[in-house]
Amino acid sequence: MPRRRLLEPSRLAPVPVDLTRVFLVGTALWVVALVVFALLASVGDGSSRAVATCATGAGLGLLAVLWARRRGPRA
Repeated sequence: MPRRRLLEPSRLAPVPVDLTRVFLVGTALWVVALVVFALLASVGDGSSRAVATCATGAGLGLLAVLWARRRGPRA
């Protein structure tokens, strides 16, 4: 078997992925975490920092969904 150098480009083809779906799943997970931490914060067991982190993740996820839809499929 021939030796390959560490920084040699891969010969594998890229796998086509629907980025909109990937970003929607990630955003949905951030929204679920936001609801959980908001409920915990409302009863006094959570921190506002966790709520802010989840809200930021959900907001960035929505921006990513918009970007992926605008970019369209690239095949």
